[in-house]
Amino acid sequence: MGSIQEVLIRDLSKLEAELKLYPDESSIWKTGKEIKNPAGNLCLHLCGNLQHYIGAVLGKTKYVRNREYEFAANGLSLPDLLKEINAAKVAVEQTLPNVTESQLESEYPIDVFGKPMTTLFFLVHLTAHFSYHLGQVNYHRRLLT
Repeated sequence: MGSIQEVLIRDLSKLEAELKLYPDESSIWKTGKEIKNPAGNLCLHLCGNLQHYIGAVLGKTKYVRNREYEFAANGLSLPDLLKEINAAKVAVEQTLPNVTESQLESEYPIDVFGKPMTTLFFLVHLTAHFSYHLGQVNYHRRLLT
């Protein structure tokens, strides 16, 4: 479990660093051609994913996800995005150390993909999903700025 936590915290820090490399806040929200999801929306999506699937589902926090907002929001400030990153870090750091081996081997508590999966499988999926979108943020920054 420590490995998944370590990778997620590392990648959340990389997401923060990527956002800080944009020349200005408006660049975070640029779209164009085939790019429909700018870095700002990807950031909200990634942070919402972790706060929901790790924090709320496994950690029993009171976080309520608004997935539609993650992709509809526009123009949030860099400090607002950094707050979301920090909240996701807190969800990961406060939840994952408390997940037991038995929980990891058990079925994930909610149906996500329409078929059963272990909690460990889903945490690996969340980690890979995060890395995929983090790469998109990096490419977005380099392509559109």
